[in-house]
Amino acid sequence: MNAGSSSIKTALFDDDLTEVLRIEATGIGGTGHLSVDTCGQDANLPDNAAALAAIFNALVQRGVTLKALRAVAHRVVHGGTTLTATTRITPDVRQAIADCVPLAPLHNLHHLAAIDAVATLAPDLPQCASFDTAFHATIPDIARRYALPDIPGLADLQRYGFHGISYAALVRALPQQSGTLPKRLLACHLGNGASLCAILDGQSVATTMGYSPLSGLTMGTRAGEIDAGAVLRLVRQLGPDQTERLLHNHAGLLGLSNLSPDMRTLENSDSPKARIAIDHFCYWASRQAGSMIAAMGGLDAVAFTGGIGENSAMIRNTILDKLSWMGNFPHYTVKAQEEVQIARDARALLNA
Repeated sequence: MNAGSSSIKTALFDDDLTEVLRIEATGIGGTGHLSVDTCGQDANLPDNAAALAAIFNALVQRGVTLKALRAVAHRVVHGGTTLTATTRITPDVRQAIADCVPLAPLHNLHHLAAIDAVATLAPDLPQCASFDTAFHATIPDIARRYALPDIPGLADLQRYGFHGISYAALVRALPQQSGTLPKRLLACHLGNGASLCAILDGQSVATTMGYSPLSGLTMGTRAGEIDAGAVLRLVRQLGPDQTERLLHNHAGLLGLSNLSPDMRTLENSDSPKARIAIDHFCYWASRQAGSMIAAMGGLDAVAFTGGIGENSAMIRNTILDKLSWMGNFPHYTVKAQEEVQIARDARALLNA
């Protein structure tokens, strides 16, 4: 289960981790849409609880009762410094997720709403959580810490990294696809949210996202790398709320192109601004790749995943061309498998 601000995406797996059914509720907050695999219909979805009730009702209509479920496994964006592995959701764990709301205010609240709604609808059903920050718990302190003084109350101001579930899935899938896991792997999760990860011996040692999912690469609607002084000016000029909306929702590919955050739309456009947005995306991906390569002490392979990474040969080839100074190295395209990774982690936890 992946609960967001206006959507809940779910996938049903059997115990062999074969996907059985996919149900998504979108447009939560009013007249929304409920889709089951390839079929969909409009539905009244005023809140997360109504959306989850509709999802569970769709399961029952297809012969899957709540009693047939072993667990509900959630994607949770931020686990902070303490939630660094998939875990059963207990009152203490729920509180720890709530404590991370200030670190991910646009995400963790929605995860909690889904967790609470499931608990209300099926109080005896076990719930588990996998954390997007957990894969990056192996990043060394020198790479994690900002150059800030030790001031009480600021200890959580550090680089966490995100897209960890995707990277964990990639580390598992790549050896099955290529026969090996390269020692020094540059992993590129490129989608509406985008990041790079330096994976050394299967573990994260650096990543482009930091304290929040705002930093790093140019993204669909997020600014990516921007000087803190520029952010302070924006806060003084626009106020904190409008600055937050600008950096999260109106920057990135959308802001540069003044057209769309969708790379497919930009690639099909003749607009000069669309071209600038594409070039900006590839330039910063390749430039920050140099930082990841330095963190690993070299490069053995590159792997692309995510919506853009999997589907845009032009973006992959442009980035690879900009990395040609590294010499010859293999490159792979790996299908994103976040849902099955969450299911796998939950199954391992339940079977332990």
